[in-house]
Amino acid sequence: MEEAAPGYLRPTQSATLTEDEDAAIAAICPGLGQSVDPAGREHSVLWGPYVGARLGWATDPELRFAGSSGGALSAILCHLLEAGVVDAVVQTAADPAFPIGNRTVVSDNREAVLEAAGSRYAPSAPLSDLATYVASGRRFAFVGKPCDVAALRALSARDDALSRTFPVILSFFCAGVPSHAGGRTLLEALGADLENTRSFRFRGMGWPGRAVAVAKDGQERSMSYHESWGGILSKHVQHRCKICADGTGTAADIVCADAWESDSDGYPVFDEAPGVSLVMARTRHGAEIIAAAEAAGQIETDAFDIGTLGAIQPGQRERRRALLARLIALRILGRPIPRYRGLDLWAAARQNPVSRNLRNFLGMMRRSLRILRGRP
Repeated sequence: MEEAAPGYLRPTQSATLTEDEDAAIAAICPGLGQSVDPAGREHSVLWGPYVGARLGWATDPELRFAGSSGGALSAILCHLLEAGVVDAVVQTAADPAFPIGNRTVVSDNREAVLEAAGSRYAPSAPLSDLATYVASGRRFAFVGKPCDVAALRALSARDDALSRTFPVILSFFCAGVPSHAGGRTLLEALGADLENTRSFRFRGMGWPGRAVAVAKDGQERSMSYHESWGGILSKHVQHRCKICADGTGTAADIVCADAWESDSDGYPVFDEAPGVSLVMARTRHGAEIIAAAEAAGQIETDAFDIGTLGAIQPGQRERRRALLARLIALRILGRPIPRYRGLDLWAAARQNPVSRNLRNFLGMMRRSLRILRGRP
């Protein structure tokens, strides 16, 4: 994986592929498509298959504060390690050598999980060293973006050794991957520069937490989540993320997300508060892990009505409803589109008024034509 302008990670081919290798990539890569099978589970048009969904948060105050939304995912990782379910965790953390960037880390204790806590709105490639993990003979929990877990699940279905290596797969709701250019723009808005930045945190240390740049002289500059994500980073999300049908981790065992409170108009409230996560079990295995983590005192949970999820996750809701119109626009222009099966594109589109689908169709047509004409 290498960086390509304006700051996304892209695979670089190092040798000619055989026909079998090319076919395997076509079958596995979530960038090309994805299939979802409810397999007897509860199923939602917008949120996919699930076994159960609850509110949750870490009982450890330090984990709860450090995590982006209550630390439930971090606490579950600590439970998996302490209970001996896995030997270590493969996850993404800040890169000390490139503060707005990421690196893949292997965590085998609470302190390492705590160090990696918090959202990282930048490119990551946590699947890039799978052969090393398999060769180690250890069992890992894997934490990645929904596309990462979809790829790992598809590959594990074809490779028993990989399935044994990663007995637990976890994810989080994802609104797309901003480029490193987005991180640089955010630093500039803070009045900081990369060369003199010692560390950078996109979120965490509170809920929703602030974007914080710490200079080498110790000076801190910060910005609210609403300003950093809504005003800057979301504008640098790559095109492929805007036509993703699975921002909610349907292939994971467990997926976590912000469980925002809503105002009287049904929109999320971003006032600082003790963090609360949506903790969704996608599989029965995931439900068992959540129950065991609560029994062990690592997390607390409360009831959740999944019917309210659309109000507290409007970005995910609107992207799913808009997706079919966007894909049709691309198809008309002869652009490539992913192959989606079992993701209810038509049913989601029918939840939108015709006028909103038309706006999404025309918007995608305009953006694509600009790109085809060489204008960003």
